[in-house]
Amino acid sequence: MLAQELADLGAADIKPTAGGVAFAGPLTLCYRVNLESRIASRVLLRIAEGSYRDEQDVYDAAHAIRWQDWFTPQQRIKVKVSAHHCPLKSLDFVTLRVKDAVCDRFQYARGRRPSVDTHAPDMLIAVYLDSTQCTFYLDTSGEPLFKRGWRKSAGEAPIRENLAAGILRLANWTPDTLLYDPMCGSGTFVVEAALMARRVAPGIGRRFAFEKLLSYDPRPAEALRVELKEREIDGTPGLIHAADHSATALTSIGANLTIAGCSELVTLRQGDARQLLAPAETGLLVTNPPYGQRMGDSESLKAFYPQFGDHLKKHFCNWTVQIFTADMKLPGQLRLAPSRRVPLFNGAIECRLFEFRMVTGSPRKKRADGR
Repeated sequence: MLAQELADLGAADIKPTAGGVAFAGPLTLCYRVNLESRIASRVLLRIAEGSYRDEQDVYDAAHAIRWQDWFTPQQRIKVKVSAHHCPLKSLDFVTLRVKDAVCDRFQYARGRRPSVDTHAPDMLIAVYLDSTQCTFYLDTSGEPLFKRGWRKSAGEAPIRENLAAGILRLANWTPDTLLYDPMCGSGTFVVEAALMARRVAPGIGRRFAFEKLLSYDPRPAEALRVELKEREIDGTPGLIHAADHSATALTSIGANLTIAGCSELVTLRQGDARQLLAPAETGLLVTNPPYGQRMGDSESLKAFYPQFGDHLKKHFCNWTVQIFTADMKLPGQLRLAPSRRVPLFNGAIECRLFEFRMVTGSPRKKRADGR
């Protein structure tokens, strides 16, 4: 999904990799992706790479980089090292050696060493090690891109904004299709959908780390912001619906929608997902249902899911249902057969996006006793 989005934004040499997507383009494309990507977590600028066998090789590779061409010693730094099949024993020690190399280079070139700030750095230096190669990046995003700025209230166990946007894209949702989340929580799906319907760039209201690079040119960046603001539209009310049994959740989503500037686009209802009728004859239902502590106890879940499945069969014919969950047994509990299951991760938690196509006489899984 991210590779497709980057192609839409004008990226070249797109290559999906483990945990990310590599792409090429001018620095102005870096600005655009940070501002417009709904799916990326952050944008890393690759500045150097080389082979290594031990920690000294990594130090030498880091020391050879002209860090002074990218930022000043007055800016605070943080080094983050990640690895896959790395033969070195301690990534903490590698992190220390890279930090030493960067500071030593500045001492040599500018006579001053940058300070380290692991909580709010001006520059995040990301280092990736595989079995033989070390690659150095500068983070151009700063705060992770899923932090759009609209979430005043998170509610319980919210999914990240970029994950919700990616799920909407996986579900092939478009703003002219009716969308309904019957267990909306803090409303991540519907807020992201409303922003998409209004063509609001997800990063339009925030700042980025690329603005602190020495190579940063504010003129194309500000021109891009103007272009994106001019692209925004009002959107069509009545096509996005959300519901939750909790009045507190609906208050939260109302606050979030107000901050996002999308209050008029989302119709809110309070009620039980097993009882609320479909808001239209057809559409897309997408939800991250409650589980565990959010439902109170496992006995409540055992009763909830079969009843919700029956409700879908009876009242949501001709709908497509997308359910995102960490519960791999969910289809059996709903007694519905999924037409597609997509592996996804919510942070470190492995999840599935189950698709169910609700048609008259939707397939229902038989119980062991044949009923």
